[in-house]
Parts: sequence; structure tokens; C-alpha cells
Amino acid sequence: MVTMAKAPSFLYLLLLLVATARADPEPLDDFCVADPAAARTSFFNGVPCIDPARARSSDFFTSVLTTPGNTSANVYGFSATLTNVTNFPGINTQGLTLARVDVAPLGVVPPHTHPRSAEAVLVLEGELLVGFVDTSGRQFSRRIRAMEAYIFPRGLQHFQYNPNPVSPVLAIAIFGSQNPGVQFAAATFLSNPPVEVEIVTRSFAVSAQEAQRIRKSLGG
Repeated sequence: MVTMAKAPSFLYLLLLLVATARADPEPLDDFCVADPAAARTSFFNGVPCIDPARARSSDFFTSVLTTPGNTSANVYGFSATLTNVTNFPGINTQGLTLARVDVAPLGVVPPHTHPRSAEAVLVLEGELLVGFVDTSGRQFSRRIRAMEAYIFPRGLQHFQYNPNPVSPVLAIAIFGSQNPGVQFAAATFLSNPPVEVEIVTRSFAVSAQEAQRIRKSLGG
């Protein structure tokens, strides 16, 4: 039980914990250029670093986002090319991920969440209809054009849609985590092993046949 005398100290500790809670831990050095080839004998956040004396300017540069993505590789018509410690070693421990997002005409980035980060999307070419749904079920959406940006709060379902039947969209997404994670709303139908059909039919008010049809249409 927390007494009145202890309440201020308890409140201060709670506020301190909330204030210091972050998606990624704070770096302890100026930089930690990733060494993906290093042997790992235990699991921990981030990737082992090379000797700082071996760091080069090229470790802090990437051109991976210059290559257009293949929007025909999935049924949705979008492609996301992300930076990581392999193609951008200097990003290790910096709490940041960049992504090139290509969306074909009438393509969609279907509803999904990032459990470890918020996301800001900046349109470079074209127009996107973007939006998210909060925990009360309220939808926030807007059309954004070149050099306009929108933010999706951490952990909330969000989407991006190209309403143009002719022109593709090019956008950049910025995440506040080295590993934001992603889970699509369709994951329930595509899990391995599959979620029990009784759970799917009761949860989504569909028949077993409809559940199987949805799974197949999504590539499961």
C-alpha cells in the first residue's frame, strides 16, 4: 500500500518511467556501425558493432531507396523498401528506419500496425488517401499530395490508398525505431499454423467456406 508520505516519491518514479519509455534504448556511444557478420551468442536489441576506428563515411550512406519497388509482387499493388543494418550499417542503435513506398494506380497498403513505432509518411509524387482508426473506433483520414505529410500513431491500424487510376505514388515513410515491426489486419487469415476455423468464423461472422475463400484470395 502506498501511503500519503510515499505518494510523491511514487508519482515521481512513475513519471520518470513514463518519460524515459522509448521504442528503442538510448545509444551509449556516438555511433555503433552494425557488424551483421559478428557471431552472436545471445539475443539482444540491435546488432553488434564494428570497432569505431574502422567506421567509414560510406557506413552512414545508403542508396537503397533509389530503386523503385515491384508493385506487382502482391495482390495489393504496393511495395515497401526498408533500410536496415545490412544496407545502412550506420543506422544501428539510432532508433530510426526509412522506407520507400511505391503504390500502383488504385493500389493500397492495407490496414496494418507497427507495434514499436509511430510512422510519418511524406508523399513525393502523386496523391495518397491515408488514415488510421483509434481505439474508440474513430477514423481519421485525409488526402495528401507531394511534399505533404501525415502521421500514424504508434500501434494503431492505418492504411494508404492511391485513388488515381493512372498515376503511381512515391512516398517516404519514417519510423522512430530500428525495428518498428508490422502486422497486417489480414494476419488472422494467413497465420502458420492457421488459426482454428471456429475462432475465425465467430470473430468475423463468416462461414467456414467464406473464411477459406478469404484465406485463398489473400495468398494463404
